[in-house]
Amino acid sequence: MGSPALRAALLSPPLLLLLLLPRVPPSRASPDTPWCSPIKVKYGDVYCRAPQGGYYKTALGTRCDIRCRKGYELHGSSQLVCQSNKRWSDKVICKQKRCPTLAMPANGGFKCVDGAYFNSRCEYYCSPGYTLKGERTVTCMDNKAWSGRPASCVDMEPPRIKCPSVKERIAEPNKLTVRVSWETPEGRDTADGILTDVILKGLPPGSNFPEGDHKIQYTVYDRAENKGICKFRVKVRVRRCGKLNAPENGYMKCSSDGDNYGATCEFSCIGGYELQGSPARVCQSNLAWSGTEPTCAAMNVNVGVRTAAALLDQFYEKRRLLIVSTPTARNLLYRLQLGMLQQAQCGLDLRHITVVELVGVFPTLIGRIGAKIMPPALALQLRLLLRIPLYSFSTVLVDKHGMDKERYVSLVMPVALFNLIDTFPLRKEEMVLQAEMGQTCNT
Repeated sequence: MGSPALRAALLSPPLLLLLLLPRVPPSRASPDTPWCSPIKVKYGDVYCRAPQGGYYKTALGTRCDIRCRKGYELHGSSQLVCQSNKRWSDKVICKQKRCPTLAMPANGGFKCVDGAYFNSRCEYYCSPGYTLKGERTVTCMDNKAWSGRPASCVDMEPPRIKCPSVKERIAEPNKLTVRVSWETPEGRDTADGILTDVILKGLPPGSNFPEGDHKIQYTVYDRAENKGICKFRVKVRVRRCGKLNAPENGYMKCSSDGDNYGATCEFSCIGGYELQGSPARVCQSNLAWSGTEPTCAAMNVNVGVRTAAALLDQFYEKRRLLIVSTPTARNLLYRLQLGMLQQAQCGLDLRHITVVELVGVFPTLIGRIGAKIMPPALALQLRLLLRIPLYSFSTVLVDKHGMDKERYVSLVMPVALFNLIDTFPLRKEEMVLQAEMGQTCNT
């Protein structure tokens, strides 16, 4: 039996009681005995139910519901069971919710407080020249969606263009225009710097601008079809001396506009009148006309000259001569010719024709210009100088330069005479002036 001391210990009442109790198998635990380790879920809450209403929430068979806090989502089973191997049925974790990555807007960007995670705020911004369209700030919500639609950056700002200042110019001498130039303004787009079109309204630089106020406008477009406009004016002034008038019984022909700086006005008189004063006047830089005012005085023919050449010189570049010669005043052709010419007096005056009559034979020869009678010797000289027959009817046409243009030995109809004269180069210039003055004849 062993030593007396050992036997005494074994037979003591407490130890003896333990030896007599039934032994529990090591693989089994009491229903209300802590078994699994406590569950702790970061950013989540655990709600456990022990079997049979036991006290311990980690006993075998305990069921725990896992719920994540707002902004977090559960990864793993939503309910865990404490198993016989002292382990829970699954591993769980609450991860922070995340929204889809925002798309970077063209010509802009965004900044976020906490990336794309729950409750993160992202603020959009645009590059210079672009305007934000949409919500500027979005927040990642609990449903893993952003609080607003993605924003975009659009080019809404018009391009910039600066025109030159108002340009004032004086017309050039003897002209009503002046050449005006300027540097073509360059537009600038505030966004991408690209311009698609530049349109000019008005005359381009380097043009000759007439008198007046001219509006110039440039319009530029960018790729977003925004447009920028700038305007300026070109003012052209003509310096003037004041209008001149044609002299009575005369003509006036002016260059340019007739009274602007540098313009020249030329004066002439109708047939039978002589110009006195300046034949031409110029509008000067001091805005005063040069020379003196012209007048047209009636032509005074001097029949007391000694030679026929001196007589003809008085008509040089002033009048045409129609010399009618007859050996006797009773000549029928002579009388008929004078009668036709008298009826066509307006046509004669319009064409600056002076009729000279040579009647008779020396020494009874008489020369007549209108009411003036020339000496027989001067009349004879004229016949001899122009080789006019002495003893037969004859008519000679002499132009303003003293040239013998046509001879007739019989009657000449005024219409045929006028048609011939109207072909002369100098006469064509006269016709233009007379048309401007409104001078005409019905015959």
